[in-house]
Amino acid sequence: MKYAGRLAAVAVVGALSLAACGTDNNAPAGSTTSASAPAAGNDNGLSGTINAAGSSAQANAITEWTKNFTATNPGVTLNYQPSGSGAGVQAFIQGTVAFAGSDSALKDDQPAQADARCKTGKAINIPMVTGPIAVVYNLPGVEGLQLSPKTLGGIFDSKITKWDDAAIKADNPSAKLPSTPIQAFHRSDESGTSDNFTKFLKATAGWAYEPAKAWPAEAKGQGAKGSDGIASSVKDTEGAISYVELSYAENSSLQKAKVSNGANEFVELTPESAAKTIETATIKGTGNDLALSIDYATKTPGAYPIVLVTYEITCEKGLSAEESKLVKGFLTYTASDEGQAALKELGYAPLAGDLLTKVRSAVEAIS
Repeated sequence: MKYAGRLAAVAVVGALSLAACGTDNNAPAGSTTSASAPAAGNDNGLSGTINAAGSSAQANAITEWTKNFTATNPGVTLNYQPSGSGAGVQAFIQGTVAFAGSDSALKDDQPAQADARCKTGKAINIPMVTGPIAVVYNLPGVEGLQLSPKTLGGIFDSKITKWDDAAIKADNPSAKLPSTPIQAFHRSDESGTSDNFTKFLKATAGWAYEPAKAWPAEAKGQGAKGSDGIASSVKDTEGAISYVELSYAENSSLQKAKVSNGANEFVELTPESAAKTIETATIKGTGNDLALSIDYATKTPGAYPIVLVTYEITCEKGLSAEESKLVKGFLTYTASDEGQAALKELGYAPLAGDLLTKVRSAVEAIS
């Protein structure tokens, strides 16, 4: 079932206890089989309201989790604003939300600021949603478009400006490409999706700019706000191309390009092909901080290389007693077998293996 991309506020409820195991040893993210986690249960002792904000990439996941969770756990309200990763992290640092959704882990001076917000503990990055990034386009009559990282870099740096450019022809030798001008769209707001997409370009295409949540002005192009804004702009503009999470691409029935990985293999985007890239990721954080390092130039056969992981950023310790119970209860459900299985029909790739075990252990540590 498909769900709308914008979420103004949702209600979630309940808490679960979870016995999770795991080690702090850094390892490939999907190297072992994790223990099962229970599905949602009832806890009538919880009540109150909790605020959260951030990534629009996970809004569809939050919608589904909320629907399922509140079906059996009425009573607690969670207001989640899909304001974008950058805005969510700032709201968390300022103490106006109990957790932030972000498509990239805390970096630069943010960890120190987030730790200060937590007061008695530290802020931790907990990966919860794997969101494959689709390269979407609107070019009637051209199906199965193939694009290499180098070609994508030229398009989004405004150096390749027509669809019949020689570089695009080289990637698609049998396609009939029109001379239609390319309309390249990027996120106008600070976005973890932009951060991950530009990390991919930097690692694979010699992207001239530093990866960041804010799109580099030098690269030009046209801006659109939010994942739903990107999807709408591409759908309404012939000749358009952009990047957006798979769930939004599917909701809007957008054409998706195949992208070549480090083995020069053009790969169709599916949750399964994206999961192969996540499986090679390593944990660069320590303890219950599970920030990941992703190999965007992966040579794993059948691996689709442009992926993002949405983190829930919260305090391991330092939230109020009420907030910690509510955050722990909600994240316990989202990390459960039931919670992760609910993502499959939404265009996300569920967490698995050793990474999922570590996620459950990190959630259990919240107090």
